[in-house]
Amino acid sequence: MNRPNKRRQTPEQVSELTTNRLSVYLRCLNELDAAAVETISSQALAEQFQLNAAQIRKDLAYFGEFGVRGVGYYVKDLRRHLRQILGLDQHLRVVIMGAGNLGMALADYPGFRQEGFEIAALFDAANEKIGHESRAGVPIYDIKELRRLARRERLDIAVIAVPAPQAQPVVDQVIQAGIKAILNFSPGSLKVPAEIKLKSVDLTVSLESLSFFLAQHEAPRA
Repeated sequence: MNRPNKRRQTPEQVSELTTNRLSVYLRCLNELDAAAVETISSQALAEQFQLNAAQIRKDLAYFGEFGVRGVGYYVKDLRRHLRQILGLDQHLRVVIMGAGNLGMALADYPGFRQEGFEIAALFDAANEKIGHESRAGVPIYDIKELRRLARRERLDIAVIAVPAPQAQPVVDQVIQAGIKAILNFSPGSLKVPAEIKLKSVDLTVSLESLSFFLAQHEAPRA
């Protein structure tokens, strides 16, 4: 009962789909905890949040035995274990590359701080932006200062929010600064070494997918 696996699975052994589902489970548990729910079974969890009970049990089994026979899962305990598995029990510092509209909006999004991600800085090359702050008080530095700041402070994740032509050079600077985890919002593919973890969010592709759906299900417009 609530015994984390001593032989913790390595990132190579656990698929990204599994870790994505763990994030979904954590959000569900956050809701249950906020509602003062103390225990829940995998079946009840699945029914309440439109999940798959067998998949929940399989995913959690990678990391230990968290269920209690006849009880299910203790919400607070399982929530704490998932935060540890996902690394959210650490204080993670995030920098945003690009202080344009998207970068500024991301810097001021309160949800990141609520989940333990500190937006430590914005970086830009435009002189008129350097030295200013976002509305939430995130300072904007010259991109030339990235290496120095990365040496002085621990920076865990870089978010790329620059136009496509500048994305690869900016990513190269991020890697040279020693940051090994990158979230990319710029369109197009980027090249990174094998030891760097890169995740891309292409908003245009998502919109085009929605456009395709509408095109297949709606009558042609006059």
